[in-house]
Amino acid sequence: MAADSMEIDDSLYSRQRYVLGDNAMHQMAQSSVFLSGMGGLGIEIAKNIVLAGVKTVTLHDTKQCEMLDLGSNFFIRKEDVLNQRKRVEAVCPRVAELNPYVHVDLSSSALDDNTDLSFLRKYQCVILTETRLRLQKRVNDFCHSQRPPIRFIGCDAHGICVRVFCDFGEEFEVSDPTGEEPKDIFIQSITQDNPGVVTCMDNQPHGLQTGQSVVFREINGMVELNNTARQVSVLSPHSFAIGDTSQLQPYAHGGFFVLVKTPKTYRFETMERQLCEPQVLTPDFSKPEAPLQIHAAMLALDAFQEQHSRLPNTGCLQDAEVLLKLTEEVNATLRNKAPVNVELVRCLSRTARGTLPPLAAAVGGLASQEALKAITGKFAPLQQWFYLDAIEVVKPLQSLSAEEFFPRGDRYDGLRACIGESLCLELHKLRVFMVGCGAIGCEMLKNFALLGVGLTQSSGVVCITDPDLIEKSNLNRQFLFRPHHIQKPKSTTAAEATRDINPDLQVDAHLNKVCPATENIYNDSFYSHLNLVVTALDNVEARRYVDSRCVSNQRPLLDSGTMGTKGHTEIIVPNLTESYNSHRDPPEEEIPFCTLKSFPSVIEHTIQWARDKFENAFVHKPSMYNSFWQTHSSAQVVLQRMQAGESLEGSFQVVKLLSRRPSQWEQCIAIARVKFEKYFKRKALQLLHSFPLDTRLKDGSLFWQSPKRPPAPIDFDLKDPLHLTFIVSTARLFAGIYNIPYSEKDLSKEAVTRILLGVSIPEYRPLEKCIETDEAAKKPDQTKMPLTSEEERETIAQLEQAIAADSVSPEKLQMSPQQFEKDDDSNGHIDFVTSASALRARMYSIEPADRLKTKRIAGKIIPAIATATAAVAGLVALELIKVVGGYGFELYKNCFFNLAIPVVVLTETAPVKRTLIRDDIYFSIWDYWTVFGHEDFTLSDFMNTVREKYGIEPTMVVHGVKMLYVPVMPGHSKRLKLTMQKLIKPSVDRRYVDLTVSFAPEADGDEDLPGPPVRYYFSRNGETP
Repeated sequence: MAADSMEIDDSLYSRQRYVLGDNAMHQMAQSSVFLSGMGGLGIEIAKNIVLAGVKTVTLHDTKQCEMLDLGSNFFIRKEDVLNQRKRVEAVCPRVAELNPYVHVDLSSSALDDNTDLSFLRKYQCVILTETRLRLQKRVNDFCHSQRPPIRFIGCDAHGICVRVFCDFGEEFEVSDPTGEEPKDIFIQSITQDNPGVVTCMDNQPHGLQTGQSVVFREINGMVELNNTARQVSVLSPHSFAIGDTSQLQPYAHGGFFVLVKTPKTYRFETMERQLCEPQVLTPDFSKPEAPLQIHAAMLALDAFQEQHSRLPNTGCLQDAEVLLKLTEEVNATLRNKAPVNVELVRCLSRTARGTLPPLAAAVGGLASQEALKAITGKFAPLQQWFYLDAIEVVKPLQSLSAEEFFPRGDRYDGLRACIGESLCLELHKLRVFMVGCGAIGCEMLKNFALLGVGLTQSSGVVCITDPDLIEKSNLNRQFLFRPHHIQKPKSTTAAEATRDINPDLQVDAHLNKVCPATENIYNDSFYSHLNLVVTALDNVEARRYVDSRCVSNQRPLLDSGTMGTKGHTEIIVPNLTESYNSHRDPPEEEIPFCTLKSFPSVIEHTIQWARDKFENAFVHKPSMYNSFWQTHSSAQVVLQRMQAGESLEGSFQVVKLLSRRPSQWEQCIAIARVKFEKYFKRKALQLLHSFPLDTRLKDGSLFWQSPKRPPAPIDFDLKDPLHLTFIVSTARLFAGIYNIPYSEKDLSKEAVTRILLGVSIPEYRPLEKCIETDEAAKKPDQTKMPLTSEEERETIAQLEQAIAADSVSPEKLQMSPQQFEKDDDSNGHIDFVTSASALRARMYSIEPADRLKTKRIAGKIIPAIATATAAVAGLVALELIKVVGGYGFELYKNCFFNLAIPVVVLTETAPVKRTLIRDDIYFSIWDYWTVFGHEDFTLSDFMNTVREKYGIEPTMVVHGVKMLYVPVMPGHSKRLKLTMQKLIKPSVDRRYVDLTVSFAPEADGDEDLPGPPVRYYFSRNGETP
């Protein structure tokens, strides 16, 4: 978004626009930010706010590049250290490269107690990192006193502890505290009473809170409520009171309500005032006192620096005791306090000179989101302190000798001060498989590079795979990619960029999907060489598959995901935790077929209808056409077979397409015009013929009542731009599937109008036909339906005509399916869906959606922003250190956060469930039993081996969906003599299969008992037979 123009570059910002909205985007494009401190935390914040698209950022820092910086700042290179460059000079051009629309400049002037702060007046937001508390308070007081106030954020990271402080002034107005899109909720009834009670249709939860306001629309009967806002008082999840309705007309039917977003004002105090009585966010309810304990410890750390002009020395017990004494003194002065946490203070003292890059990434994501709130007024700001510690990472390391943590003069000194040399070496040796190289993937690779995960000289490796190419819209949050990388593979490009950060990393990049089709590559032998797997995926199905492979191969899995400002992490460790597949999200609700076809009530229905029309006309039909003519070599052969009475699947639809095939652009315009008539006029006329407005159901209620909306036919109007957009985009798509050329001139309004004036539309007579109203009914598959003799005769006649007219040349038997591409505005795909959906919405009196919203819903776009991605990857990388250290169950943390509200919730992982088979025989999802067979090994041998080895009687054996042995099934007892080889018919390279075996219950009449999978190897040594 250029500073001088207010046009938002959707091709770059589309995913973020869905998170922040255009108002906030415009605010950012006019805002300037001052950011001081180019350490790990500062560079993280710089990256996120430049990607987001502010107008200008001034990077400030006075230090020189040191070896230590290579372990925390991903934009400092070894040559910067050797050339003794200033940190800010090294990073400034690399930060500026992230977004061409943002002006990035630098300052290396002193910023101290004597600096004249008036230069800060040109900024809307000031962020300080690596700044002593005394100076933070001075700058904050200056910012707070300005009119309007300059928004102030202070961030610090010392070893295992991090904090963020926000002060946005005494009256900070937020336009939209949550960012959640209000939904239309249909009404079942409204009582005529004081107070009147509104009940939602079908017991839908309203999600309201007492004190909020809703606005009513389209109510019949109690019409006085329409377009008025009423404050609600919640009575139950699906009902609420709205004040006196006793004097209104009685409610008849219909209508819906929607939440009214109201701005909210937040009040902030200065840091000086907040120090004694801090208002804190609690991220981990298992240690609710931690924020106040870290508050005291970090204030004491600042006092230590004031007294000694240095940080505590790594491993120095004396310094730790001094810090502990200072913490007790500080704590005594606080009004809002918790007991001093001795262990935390000692760990902070030992690690204060160190850095945990993932912790900086996590808190940097949160701090960056606060900066965006500061300049946009979008989302609820942090009030006022956020504290996080990673004590679980260092808890098990306290007994190690001090030497473990001492510096060695390399890039890992900061990390070493926190986790020790031995764990650093384990990270270097790590063999990781990461699936996906998108936004989370890029952020994970950054963490791997800073942690030294998978180094060549230690025989470690980071294997990554992603089949996708880089699109422009990726650049807004996939920070390893630049404009010149567009259309290059994500994985190989990301690998190269990661090696720029840390050249010692061994990154092996693949372009494969991870799915059953690639099991020959990602086989058991591949997994056996790995230490852990990380998913950076954007869909549940792929996660489920990778999870199943990790469980089968006993490998830890670190999963995460984001949606807008929300993020989650899930840590899966063999034999300790549940797996991803242990819990299932409820399936997405499908829109009933009859709703889509005839009775839409909300805009989502009309968008899905337009998307389905696209898929059917421009993808499905052309694909079916092509496969039909690939199966049947020529039109003449098809004709002979049909004349001989054969029924060929799909022939009716294919021959119809062939006989109506256009050959000129003018015909494409004519087809589009006919489609307009069919979709937006005839459909309405037919529905109103079948169900006139006064139609009543058996119970006497009106057929056309909420949520059903009666349609109104639309007459085609050349002067209506929406009508024209539909015609042009539809004609272009038909031209595309039929390979018909057209020029830019053909698309002009004049040219299209000229053609349309020559198109005659026949008069329409509604039919006496049955219209589906059953919500449970599914869409019928036309190709599978048997043809009537009339249709068969028609097909034969049409095909004879086509052959006679010489319309069956190879190019006529070929079509070009148009795969839906949402991010290319020049192809007309979104034009078609937006115009078709808007016209249908108009026909049913539904509030239309703009192009941006239509694109999000039709393209199933997941809103995304760099802040959440950075935070989620940082949290995952922290857990990775614990997994590598082989930590106990109680030290792992899953996380859910929503940076918008803001809320961060850390919880223990779900412990693995153990199922009792009987008599002390337990199993969990991580267990499998093994049986080694050979070529002549029979099913009976298998049953006997299981009985002898595990002391339990097998009753049923199943392979996938195939029942190998079920005693009650006829003929199954004969199978006992058959070899396993013959029963299973494995592919040549198959070493084993996992079989589901049930066991005999202890008492007759009980259910069969479940057991773990039994892994049957086809040969004695488990090798390929």
